[in-house]
Amino acid sequence: MTQKRRLLTLAVLRKFLTCSICTIGLLALFSVHVPRVPKLPDPYKLPTPHETNFPKLKAEQELVLENAPPNIAKPPLSSSQKFIGASGLLDYDKLWKKPPNRDFIHCVEPSNVYTPPVESQNYLLVHTNGGLNQMRAGICDMVAVARIINATLVIPELDKRSFWQDSSNFADIFDQDYFIKALANDIKVVQNLPKELLTAPRAVKHFRSWSGIDYYRNDIASMWNNFQVIRAAKSDSRLANNNLPLDIQKLRCRACYEALRFSPKIEAMGKLLVERMRNYGRYIALHLRYEKDMLAFSGCSHGLSHEETNELTTIRHNTTHWKVKDINATEQRIKGFCPLTPKEVGLFLSGLGFPSDTPIYVAAGEIYGGESRIAELRSRYPILMNKEKLASVEELEPFMNHASQMAALDYIVSVESDVFIPTYSGNMARAVEGHRRYLGHRKTIIPDRKSLVRLFDKVERGSLKEGKNLSYRIIEIHRRRQGSPRRRKGPISGTKGMDRFRSEEAFYENPLPECLCQSQGASLHTNTSAVKL
Repeated sequence: MTQKRRLLTLAVLRKFLTCSICTIGLLALFSVHVPRVPKLPDPYKLPTPHETNFPKLKAEQELVLENAPPNIAKPPLSSSQKFIGASGLLDYDKLWKKPPNRDFIHCVEPSNVYTPPVESQNYLLVHTNGGLNQMRAGICDMVAVARIINATLVIPELDKRSFWQDSSNFADIFDQDYFIKALANDIKVVQNLPKELLTAPRAVKHFRSWSGIDYYRNDIASMWNNFQVIRAAKSDSRLANNNLPLDIQKLRCRACYEALRFSPKIEAMGKLLVERMRNYGRYIALHLRYEKDMLAFSGCSHGLSHEETNELTTIRHNTTHWKVKDINATEQRIKGFCPLTPKEVGLFLSGLGFPSDTPIYVAAGEIYGGESRIAELRSRYPILMNKEKLASVEELEPFMNHASQMAALDYIVSVESDVFIPTYSGNMARAVEGHRRYLGHRKTIIPDRKSLVRLFDKVERGSLKEGKNLSYRIIEIHRRRQGSPRRRKGPISGTKGMDRFRSEEAFYENPLPECLCQSQGASLHTNTSAVKL
């Protein structure tokens, strides 16, 4: 009997202990303190005029605009400061960290032998060609050419007949008065040709592409013997990237990054868009070059329907100044000559480790295929913004139907972004990359499209899955492609003639060594000869 009582007591104690342990465990579980996700720092304030070369303008005060984006909801909470990446726990801040700039700063002051412009009765007329950034580079080159041939530069005429059909004049896009004053110590710039020369004979000349100083000093300057007015029929790629006198190269930088600023209304609107993006925190500017003209020109059709491919082929064949008509789309893509598709961009950003709530500004025109084409990117990154989402119809109305003015807004937001990623190496991508280098080597990730295509095709075939392995490969490929200082690349070995010049890295894509110097130690000049200009 006693034995039974002991067994019964033991069983009761065992059940009591079991219940007690379970109760304690549940209490401990519910009482754990879960720390709140720390917020990111307050959005960056707009840089000062000294930092951005975008001085404060009267239009910023006169233009009464909303402080918050009118068409979107309140910005969502930021991501955790840390996340699981390809190689383990990574600092969120490392995604945004600028590459080491090795103390490089811009150095564009002329040398001691540089003289003020000589009074000239000869005038250079310029007809620019292409889109905004092609015209920008051409204008800056023509500033240098005017200096070389001792000409007065008439405010350039902008291209109104290209694919974009933009009727804007120089003063509609750029601050014309400032441009004239900023270059006063370099060349004389006037708004119009003098009346007495309006009917004078003029030479219309297609300047030879990628020409050096001897061509302009000898062949072009000798034309002043017969003409007072020379008209440059085109402005793009008329000046060599390399082997020019140092003062000429520095002048090109002063023209591009100091003198050629946007008109007051464009700068004011551009700064407002930057401010609204920064309400979301740090942001990526994505130059998504997936527009109809780009796809038609490049002959790229991966992921497009048969009807879309035929439409693009027709456009290419009907555009007379596009010389290459028959293009193998598959070969183009394998060689890395095609822009990344929106779907591929999503894979790329995920592989780099950017979380899904990363704010992204899409700097682009109308995406070919519309919302359905961009849906897969949006499903990964829902905070996908553009001009039309950040500003009201009324605010954008002055710029609508002017492709170059709209592109100028994208340019400002891209230059000021925390990270810039172009999906294709076109004029916009090169111009923004060079400007960001000039402003202190801001982080610019250049996708290795040739390598990425191989990885993405494996994902599509199922031989490689998304996750740590894919992410590790993408990160390793792009570890040294983030905008750190380096010398401008010369021509590709083995190329000859015009192909040799075409293979060079563009001057405005990377103005080092001529326009960027280390604040301590010697600068990396390749051509330091003092030439009197």
